[in-house]
Amino acid sequence: MENIWQSATGRRIAIILILSALLVAYGTVGYMVLQGFTFIEALYMTIITLSTVGFTEVRQLDNTGRIFTIILIMMGVSFVAFTLAYFSQILLDGNLLEAYRRRRLKKQLDQLENHYIVCGYGQMGQIIVQELQRYKIPLVVIESDEAVLMRLREKRILNLNGDATDEDNLIDVGIMRAKGLISVVNKDSENVFIVLTARDLNKDLLIFARASTAGSEKRLSKAGADRIVSPYAIGAIRIAHNIVRPTVTDFLELALSGEGMELSMEEICIPPESRLVNMELKDSGIRGKYNLIIMAIKRSDGSMIFNPAPHEVFNAKDIVIAIGPVQNLTLFAEDLGANGSPALQGCGE
Repeated sequence: MENIWQSATGRRIAIILILSALLVAYGTVGYMVLQGFTFIEALYMTIITLSTVGFTEVRQLDNTGRIFTIILIMMGVSFVAFTLAYFSQILLDGNLLEAYRRRRLKKQLDQLENHYIVCGYGQMGQIIVQELQRYKIPLVVIESDEAVLMRLREKRILNLNGDATDEDNLIDVGIMRAKGLISVVNKDSENVFIVLTARDLNKDLLIFARASTAGSEKRLSKAGADRIVSPYAIGAIRIAHNIVRPTVTDFLELALSGEGMELSMEEICIPPESRLVNMELKDSGIRGKYNLIIMAIKRSDGSMIFNPAPHEVFNAKDIVIAIGPVQNLTLFAEDLGANGSPALQGCGE
């Protein structure tokens, strides 16, 4: 990202500051040489002359001093008029405001850590950003459409104007410090290139990608995507499920969205220091204290235990999939030592 002083506007501002200093130096030296003033007296006379404040002269000036003062006033007035005109122009053009915005954006991007990079703010991107914001997950959006960027700025969503396929843009949004990247641009070829570039920059990055056409999943997988989603396939399956088992589908939609009822389904990691480590499910008190149902337990080796038995033992870094009231899920996560929302509480992977 370009530094403000390396831009054309920044260089012109620097030139104006240098010319201002030279004008003050010219006046100071002139009064010292022509009128024999001390440095402080000459500097004082120069400042009150250039600023035209009309204070009393430190000493009586002779004709040479008066002519020099007239020249200095004309130079100062001309310079001030030029400077005001220039700054008015760059303010009207938005160059200065744009330079300030870029500098502020760079500072915000440099502070991001363990965040998610969303490439594309189309229909899928908007929903993804909305859900991540709901769980207070730090994120930044890369988008090139000016109309879309205006909406992002209105919503105060951190964004970068640029092409997500450009390696420099991915570096600017802190891909080396990011936790994950979500590529949901419209073209599958661009998604493949984004995933390939992101994986090359950060081997440990968690990458999600959208596949719109048949065969794209294979290419995205080879490029390095960890999770691949085909919205058309998922949409078709959901429609079929709505026909075959509508009540189950309605329940899952409500539980996963967290809307419409005080019930949600979350995944919560068990930290190594938790009291639940090496404890059986029946002795944990999860059902009685939190009114939660444990749907499954995912072990650290990736194996999944569905509908765990009462004698099932919790291990450190297990991921518990629980369903129940939203407040109780949050309380359970806090008691386990998971900071903030229970969703997306990683196990240090």
